[in-house]
Amino acid sequence: MGASLGHLVGVAFRRNWRDCRALLAAGAGAGLAAAFNAPIAGAIFVLEELVHRFETRATVASLRASATAIAVSRLFLGDVPDFAVDPLAFAGPQKTVLFFLLGVVAGFLAVVYNRTLLGTLALASRLGRWPVEVRAGLIGAAVGVLAWFLPHLVGGGQEVAQRTLAGGATLACLPLVFLLRLGLACVSYAARTPGGLFAPMLVLGAQLGLLFGLVCGLAFPEMGVQPVAFAVVGMAAFFTGAVRAPVTGIVLVMEMTASFPMLLPMLAACFTAMFVPTLLREPPIHDCLRENTLRSRDNVIS
Repeated sequence: MGASLGHLVGVAFRRNWRDCRALLAAGAGAGLAAAFNAPIAGAIFVLEELVHRFETRATVASLRASATAIAVSRLFLGDVPDFAVDPLAFAGPQKTVLFFLLGVVAGFLAVVYNRTLLGTLALASRLGRWPVEVRAGLIGAAVGVLAWFLPHLVGGGQEVAQRTLAGGATLACLPLVFLLRLGLACVSYAARTPGGLFAPMLVLGAQLGLLFGLVCGLAFPEMGVQPVAFAVVGMAAFFTGAVRAPVTGIVLVMEMTASFPMLLPMLAACFTAMFVPTLLREPPIHDCLRENTLRSRDNVIS
């Protein structure tokens, strides 16, 4: 929505291609900043994920748009982080090793998530003869039935992530919840209804991190593990593994949780979370989605 609005402004004022491109990127960054209450992450996302290099024009436009968007949104929503997280202690050397391992697990599961999403999109394309309204209605009905029986497994990503960051899940149910949320995220996106990828990724990362932290707490009781710390770091690590934008992931989670003591663990986890899919030659999810879109357009033209 932010990118579309930025492009519309450029067209309305009859700007040249370079200005329209900068406005489109700035709009996308402003949209992310306002949606996740993360102004710096919005500007970084433009440079790291959209432009893929430092451009003065894009940087200035993105910073100005993100600052304006967050100023307006905070007039209505207040000046507090999106997630309330209890104070977390700095991680020592032994715990940092565990965060490296969390990054490995997050990297592998990010590959699983990307491939599952692409597989779901391929399956949905085979049902192309069905109207999109019918496909969306069937998926909505299925989610509605699940919500009736298991209301805590569905809903907005922010509510689910907040419950996870509050430690409101048990070791026994977390694996099932993670798998269900992963399936729901892929199926919902494949329905081609308005939605996104970032919020589901953050929820999955928080659930994965909390599960990993609970397991580490049982395996190493003498270390005094804080499972919620792993949930916070898991958000950044899973995002990095899927999107391949580590700086955006780290800054985004730090702004949303105000968990600045987790910077070093995030760096450790995001390093390995990015290394694993790179080693497996797994492309970032947005590159795959762009190729799918171009392929679908070419098929329609031909």
